[in-house]
Amino acid sequence: MNKPLRRVSVFCLVLILALLGWATWIQAARAGDYRDDPHNPRVAIGKYAAPLGNILVDGEPVTGSAATSSTLKYKRTYKDGPLYAPVTGFTSQIFGSNQLESLYGGLLDGSDSRLQSPADAVLHRRAKAGDVATTIDAKVQRAGYRALGDKKGAAVALDPATGRILGMVSTPSYDPGKFAGSGSADQRAWKAMSQDGDQPHVNRALRQALPPGSTFKLVVAAAALENGLYSSVDEPTDSPDPYTLPHTRTTLTNENAAAPCKNATLRTALQYSCNTVFAKIAADLGQDKVAAQAEKFGFNDGKVDVPVRAAKSVYPRDMDPAQTALSGIGQFNDQATPLQMAMVASALANGGELKTPQLVDKITDGGGNTVQRYGPKTYGSGKAVSAHTAEQLRSAMRTVVDKGTGSNAKIGGLTVGGKTGTAQHGVDNSGTPYAWFVSYAENSAGQRVAVAVMVEDGHAARNEVSGNGLAAPVARAMMKAALS
Repeated sequence: MNKPLRRVSVFCLVLILALLGWATWIQAARAGDYRDDPHNPRVAIGKYAAPLGNILVDGEPVTGSAATSSTLKYKRTYKDGPLYAPVTGFTSQIFGSNQLESLYGGLLDGSDSRLQSPADAVLHRRAKAGDVATTIDAKVQRAGYRALGDKKGAAVALDPATGRILGMVSTPSYDPGKFAGSGSADQRAWKAMSQDGDQPHVNRALRQALPPGSTFKLVVAAAALENGLYSSVDEPTDSPDPYTLPHTRTTLTNENAAAPCKNATLRTALQYSCNTVFAKIAADLGQDKVAAQAEKFGFNDGKVDVPVRAAKSVYPRDMDPAQTALSGIGQFNDQATPLQMAMVASALANGGELKTPQLVDKITDGGGNTVQRYGPKTYGSGKAVSAHTAEQLRSAMRTVVDKGTGSNAKIGGLTVGGKTGTAQHGVDNSGTPYAWFVSYAENSAGQRVAVAVMVEDGHAARNEVSGNGLAAPVARAMMKAALS
């Protein structure tokens, strides 16, 4: 063979070997990537080739599947879609999925390797879909949804002993079944939801962090007791009324000018929601001590997963003393989700120990066998506060309900404690304030529930917005449902 022909032969051989190597690499190393690529139509065809597994509440499915006449043989359906949308999220043949529908997508469509039998693995066959059992109590969820009604807001109810989320409501809500398919009606429903100015697709219980207002005073009171600034909720504080913010000429007053806030005890200050007392305490403690206490409750943690990730609740840093004082009354740049404030109430209700919130009880395979169960976990490295501090603050919260600003949360036959909040909104408080209520209740058997409610936009005149008027009745309904 002459030299030029030999060179061409070698070159062709190299090309063939390169092609074989490339094909082998594609089929082996990259096969999974191509198989799972969302642009591969076979992914959707496989996902919807059989009925999906279900998301369960009280052991009953709140999701389902319906046969279609398209290439995608089944689509997701929802029972009481708007009621449970903040829990389930959505699965759409066009728009994908979110929340539990997304996080457990492989389990719900049978592609999760944990579901495969040996025969499924050998035959490369998709297993029968599994189910996701939630911690939601249908009575609590429905009570919160009905109580919020047409208000814009959210509510979270926790079992303090376990961290189980018993109710998670966000209003206005949406019906995920309206865009679960792939037709033009589904596209119109998605567009209408996406363009709605009230943002019904936002899970306000987890994803909407707003100023917590006076409910944050529970955190400041906890910091005062934990750091020894005051020994009990019945010790008088060193609190002038009005209070001049540090290094300024700006005076802070109280909403109720007749309230006995001067040198008030923590109990009285919580009862009358004295701004002057808690602003002074925050300034006296300093931002680092308040921040340390807030972070034990979950503030500044960007990885609170229930398993859906919650927005980070923020206690700010790098404040001057005046800003620190304002942060002590839940203003300045404080931000909290309803989940976060429910965590504060839960820790106090549970003797100071905060359990990590959890929305999923267990996941099961297609035969109903448990694949994984989620047990209680303590949040952080230990207790958020001591048992003594927790008992002191529960006592003061009971005074708020029995004699103070939280009277609308009273429930016959139950011990109830709470804290109201009305947070400023807009430049110079020009917007409608946010109404908050944080609470716990206990029955005669010792069972407890913790609830936080935020009403972002009540249909009431600005001067009629209050935590007791708008938010406390929602908390009352959920607590009664949980312990009845």
